[in-house]
Amino acid sequence: MNFHLDHAASLPYFLEKTTFKGRVFMTHATKAIYKLFLSDYVKVSKVSVEDMLYDEQDILRFMDKIEVIDFHQTLEVNGIRFWCYTAGHVLGAAMFMVDIAGVRVLYTGDYSRKEDRHLRAAEILQFSPDICIIESTYGVQLHQPRKVREKRFTDVIHSTISQGGCVLIPDEYWSNHPELHNIPIYYASPLAKRCMAVYQTYINSMNERICNQFANSNPFDFKHISTLKSIENFNDVGPSVVMASPNGLQSGLSRQLFETWCSDKKNACVIPGYVVEGTLAKTIINEPKEVTLMNDFAQTSMFLKELMPPNIILVHGEANEMGKLKQKLITRFADRNTKIISPKNCQSVEMYFYSDKMAKTIGRLAENTPEVGETVSGLLVKKALTYQIMAPDDLHHKLKQIFKSVVSLPDEESEGPAFRVHERLTVKYELEKHISLHWRSDPISDMVLDFVVALVLNISREIPKVVVESEEATKTEEENNKKAEKVIHALLVSLFGDVKFGENGKLVISVDGNVAHLHKQSGNVESENEGLRESVRVAFQRIQNAVKPIPLSVS
Repeated sequence: MNFHLDHAASLPYFLEKTTFKGRVFMTHATKAIYKLFLSDYVKVSKVSVEDMLYDEQDILRFMDKIEVIDFHQTLEVNGIRFWCYTAGHVLGAAMFMVDIAGVRVLYTGDYSRKEDRHLRAAEILQFSPDICIIESTYGVQLHQPRKVREKRFTDVIHSTISQGGCVLIPDEYWSNHPELHNIPIYYASPLAKRCMAVYQTYINSMNERICNQFANSNPFDFKHISTLKSIENFNDVGPSVVMASPNGLQSGLSRQLFETWCSDKKNACVIPGYVVEGTLAKTIINEPKEVTLMNDFAQTSMFLKELMPPNIILVHGEANEMGKLKQKLITRFADRNTKIISPKNCQSVEMYFYSDKMAKTIGRLAENTPEVGETVSGLLVKKALTYQIMAPDDLHHKLKQIFKSVVSLPDEESEGPAFRVHERLTVKYELEKHISLHWRSDPISDMVLDFVVALVLNISREIPKVVVESEEATKTEEENNKKAEKVIHALLVSLFGDVKFGENGKLVISVDGNVAHLHKQSGNVESENEGLRESVRVAFQRIQNAVKPIPLSVS
């Protein structure tokens, strides 16, 4: 995962325009630069407002929903554990390891196993994942050594400048060639200038050389380079060097300079990065008779050889290149019985893994340690990817703590052990290891059902005691409203935890340092955290629909 738009440009649309309600995690540096990339993308896009997938306001709302994760920090969501490793490539880029019930899946995204001039190389893992989902952008093409590539690059630069042409060049080469110091270099990318501030903020993420250099001087202070804000400020006389964006030459200053310079053979256009189909830069690369592409099958095969995953899924590449890479990897790992898949876009991939599952005994079953080989019998409760076993009688006891009316039913009436909760819900034991719930749907019965289901799924936790009184306990509307408020408050406590009474009849709800103020009469919610505000509003609305009005008698 990294901030480049070919990986993450659709995220704002995904979160703001679809029904997806999950969570999004990024490293700190990726989130910082990603916002700059999105804003720049919206500004330079040459489509009508109606055709835009999202606008600046969508981006601002979306960025508030992104959560950050540190490298090697383990997080868990709904029983799924995940953490990330340094990927090299660009600042903040991460490879994510996802652990689902003991099956470990590594998603590499773009990565680099070679340390470059400022970033560390991608980490090598201490264990093999069960599945490796790996990028295949360049297929089986090979990188030339960095020094060879840089020499070819700078030879073209030097030759072009000597002819009076205009081109792009790196800062270090310029410093070592005084004869070129009278040639102006321009930095024509406001986006890159803003991103440079982020790079300087995360110096500790750089390689050892940059960290050591930063102790004495700023490695990102390029003394030979001047900023060029627009083409109107550019004095296009004589040879010069301009670093301009976007790299696809589809619009902006880079496109303007290309159109100005392309008719003169003494000029050169150097495209240093990957470009996508449909851009002018891709057309330029495809048109010449000879183009040397430099890439990383050697890195890919060596990385997979060190990981030794039994399953490899190729993604993020063109079909032909992915096909070539697949065949090359099949040959390379023929002696390992490695499964290699290159799915098409939107194609599902199913894999089956079999492993032992562990269940934690709770309640009375946990009081005595069973002997080796002894069978433990009880109700198996599954929550997310964890399992617990409880004694059937514990469920009956817990329900009595919450509801006043929990009555055991005769075997002849229920055809087996069962009990009735609040005269609305029947809980039956099936085959001693399963339970079934039976009820007739209405607001009150549905609420009782929700409590019982929540109790079973959270049986090892302390549940707040809530008493739902019989319908004949009160007659007046005022008393009914008081009972409803108690139930509403108890349900909000069960959902959010810290719920207190505030001023003017408001409820103050605190979750992870965020605070929401709920107006009980109007249902309006005030909170600086949009996610919490919406969660409280929806929960309160649904609870009100369930408990008001409370019927006075059972129909």
